[in-house]
Amino acid sequence: MIIISGDEIRGLLPMTEAIETVQIAMIAVSQGRANMPLRSIMEIDGTNRLGIMPGALRDPDVYGVKLISLFPGNPAKGLSSHIGQMMIFDNDTGAMAACLDADALTAIRTAAASAAATRVLARKEAQVLAVIGTGEQAESHIEAMICVRDISEVRVAGRTRDRAAEFVKRVAPKFPDLTFVVAQDAREAVQGADIVCTVTSSATPVLQGDWIAPGVHVNAVGASIPSMQEIDQGLLMKSALFVDYRASALAQAREIIDALASGDMDKAHIRGEIGQLYAGEITGRKSEDEVTLYRSLGVAAQDLACARRVLEIRQQNQG
Repeated sequence: MIIISGDEIRGLLPMTEAIETVQIAMIAVSQGRANMPLRSIMEIDGTNRLGIMPGALRDPDVYGVKLISLFPGNPAKGLSSHIGQMMIFDNDTGAMAACLDADALTAIRTAAASAAATRVLARKEAQVLAVIGTGEQAESHIEAMICVRDISEVRVAGRTRDRAAEFVKRVAPKFPDLTFVVAQDAREAVQGADIVCTVTSSATPVLQGDWIAPGVHVNAVGASIPSMQEIDQGLLMKSALFVDYRASALAQAREIIDALASGDMDKAHIRGEIGQLYAGEITGRKSEDEVTLYRSLGVAAQDLACARRVLEIRQQNQG
């Protein structure tokens, strides 16, 4: 069995490669070439959780399961909040074929999916990026956004201004061509921004629709289970809404669940999946003033496709 560390994954799967890989996977999802039971979440102690994400992709065939611990307190210990393993099985025998670090894989594929959405939804001239959150996904999303737009300025907001300042001090040297701004709070960060990425573990909204100006594109990423929520219903309703996988959005995005239950929204408000957009089946941004929203839940197909690509590149390198 092959065991691949996080450092090896990062070396084998650059962000540009991951974006293309995730894009192909999302088309497969929208075309029905994926078997993806909804993510299962097991509570551990009221704060920490274990996530279980099985799935299978066809053409090319790959199947496996991601087991990942969700520990929100880990960043304070210098660790990722998402720790676990992605297991890939042999298609012919069912034996375990590879085990990949799920921390690195999740960070890369999640940001790559946001970049794939941004590439087809954000205005072409978008240059100012606001990032709400200061964890691993914040850094990954900066790396991903500069792959698809000519970003010149990054505004960062965290739970406190000090956290944002610490993040910028650590990350800014890795992106010498970018101007970083430490914002007092999320509202300040998004003023004048062209692209906004929320990458928090918040249980209550950190981004209000009233703060978002016409023409902005938002990637709402951090709330992957119904007990979490990063955006308010105002943003949901004022936006052209796109998702990675409709079934996940309807079952696991709290603001969508609540809006449907209250009758404020119907299912037709979801314009479609990113895979449908890439396949040319639906229309993306309809005007320069339209607010677009990519509601990311994260799906197993993204992990499977990226894991398979890592294994392919590793084999090619070993020649």
